[in-house]
Amino acid sequence: MKSAPISPPIAKGARGRDLPAYVSNGLIGLRVRENPLQSGMCIISGFVGEHHEKRIEAAAAAPYPLGGDIAIDGLWSADQPGSVEPVDQAYDFGSGELTSRLTVRIGDRRADVEVLTFASRSHPTVLCQEVTVEVDGACDLMVRMRLDSTGLRGRQIERRLDTPGEAAPVCDGSLLWEAEGALGRCGLALMTEAAHEVARKQEPWDALGPLSSTYTQRVRKDRRYRFRQMVSLVPDVMHHQPQRHAVRMIAAAGDLGFDELRRRNRAIWRELWKGRIRLVGAERKWQAMADAAFFYLNTSVHAASPSSTSIYGLATWTDYHYYFGHVMWDVDAFAIPPLALTQPEAARAMLDFRTRGLPAARSNAQTWGRLGVQYPWEAGPLRGEEAAPGGAGAAAREDHINMHVARAFAWYADVTGDEQFLKEAAWPVLAGVADWFVDRVDRARSGYDLREGGGPAERKKTDDNDAMTLMAARIVLERAFATAERVGLPARASWARVAQGLRLPMRADGVIASHDGYRSDEEKGATPAPLMGFFPYWADIDPDTMQKTLTFYLGLWKDYAGAPMLPALYGTWAAWAGHRDLSLKLLEEGYGKYQYGRFQQTLEYRLDTVDGVASGPFFANMGGFLTGLMFGLTGIRVGPGDPESWPARPVVLPEGWEAIECDRLWIRGRPARFSARQGAGRAELTWVGQQGD
Repeated sequence: MKSAPISPPIAKGARGRDLPAYVSNGLIGLRVRENPLQSGMCIISGFVGEHHEKRIEAAAAAPYPLGGDIAIDGLWSADQPGSVEPVDQAYDFGSGELTSRLTVRIGDRRADVEVLTFASRSHPTVLCQEVTVEVDGACDLMVRMRLDSTGLRGRQIERRLDTPGEAAPVCDGSLLWEAEGALGRCGLALMTEAAHEVARKQEPWDALGPLSSTYTQRVRKDRRYRFRQMVSLVPDVMHHQPQRHAVRMIAAAGDLGFDELRRRNRAIWRELWKGRIRLVGAERKWQAMADAAFFYLNTSVHAASPSSTSIYGLATWTDYHYYFGHVMWDVDAFAIPPLALTQPEAARAMLDFRTRGLPAARSNAQTWGRLGVQYPWEAGPLRGEEAAPGGAGAAAREDHINMHVARAFAWYADVTGDEQFLKEAAWPVLAGVADWFVDRVDRARSGYDLREGGGPAERKKTDDNDAMTLMAARIVLERAFATAERVGLPARASWARVAQGLRLPMRADGVIASHDGYRSDEEKGATPAPLMGFFPYWADIDPDTMQKTLTFYLGLWKDYAGAPMLPALYGTWAAWAGHRDLSLKLLEEGYGKYQYGRFQQTLEYRLDTVDGVASGPFFANMGGFLTGLMFGLTGIRVGPGDPESWPARPVVLPEGWEAIECDRLWIRGRPARFSARQGAGRAELTWVGQQGD
């Protein structure tokens, strides 16, 4: 890493309509308020409940693990309206640490409070927080640290201050929490400490109340008082007695200590940032956006995650929850490609979730009367079953998801060169999806038709022969056929026959139509879905047809920018069309204007085009932006061949950009670097030593 990542500007005062800070390690995600002692929201990968309105499997909020309060001379700030004044929050993307400062005024006394929060990546079930207090005069100070379930849907099943079978407790206590609908449980274990001699109190009689520890002492001016809490959170998808395992995990963390956990967490982030994407010659704001996308994508995934990640990672807030924490195609299409090279172990964990969901995908296909496997439109975090709400119209027509899942497995196999993964994990998915597609299409006079489906436009009506799905399907079918030979298993002749018999819908002007009967003035007619077949799918299309199709859909951008997902790729498509100035403009329209509020969070929709709430960070937009930077603008085409052959087209960058560089990506188990300079015939992809930069 030649330079440190750009952290977002310090946020001052109350946040207003802005989203709170999002702190995560890929297993646990927190929304941390500007007063971090006031409970925010907590999501744990794999922890689910029954949604209170839709009555479907959904990610459930867990008890907030880092809650607390401060009292001066016996008066708690939570009971004194207006006593807490947020000063500022600073988010260090380089280390994943959030530092919040606030002032507490009660009576004649003032306390200046600093709170450090981070989610451990070395111990992924553990969250850490340090509270430092300075007062302006002598007073009685109380600091409370607690696991807060106030207002949550669900019930507390067990609360213990002891450790069963041990003479002395190994931590402050543990909780077992069950989500509404009894679909999931999670365990929490709390450990606190003070850096000085102080009295600690708990409430052993309060079996149904929150678990807390309260420190009390007489304090004086000109001295800093420090208190620390660590909490382990374990979902029952990872252990059938999650509260007992949380105690084990927090005991191990306690043996290392807060400072060592912090040191290790910083070291892991330093390693991750060696994969930073550098935009040479671009305005500083673009580098800041690239760093933020890299940070939020990598902070939201982990090799320990049991249930992949959702379209918002592990972030949610009170006014948006409409994807319910489900795993959707956007993650496979836009998040796994960059992660496979920057954090391959986490990308593998995301694919492992899809592997565990194979039985559910096969059953889903059977319920539709089809062969093979059909991955659900909205996969529930527990077993990968269909969890879309209500009648789930999209689940019936948007079956292009299968192509994205299959491609993600092939992509990971190509990047890692893992032959065992190819045979044991990728092959069953590729073969199952190929069988499904052959069964899904109908014979037609000119080959095969894909009827009554849908594409990325996600229209209310079904369409025949969605172009993007056909291009992706041909790639998947051909890849399944080739993989069969590679792993020594028989391939079905029908895969090759159907692949050869797919015909793209064409307009009279030589442009690939989105589907049969397409009109640009139809519902969502400006959606550039066919361009997704060019990139990131690299469908083999003749240059004249590609140029005409690029020109046509790029000309419709004003009617589409503001929507989620595909606009983040506009910059790449404009560059492929040879328009550097348009590439820069459409990067702004399709991605830059989605930035909102504190901490560089990328929203799902542009709020200047849609009347809605701020919801983010949105993975399809960030993943699409990074995918364009790493593979589209650079012309790097990942495939099963020698990585030195991956640079596949001339480098055309947005106006003013000189180069895109990265010093460390993981390819075939080895570190590599790339440099893509404007105007070069090809990007340079080279190997580096293990001791690297």
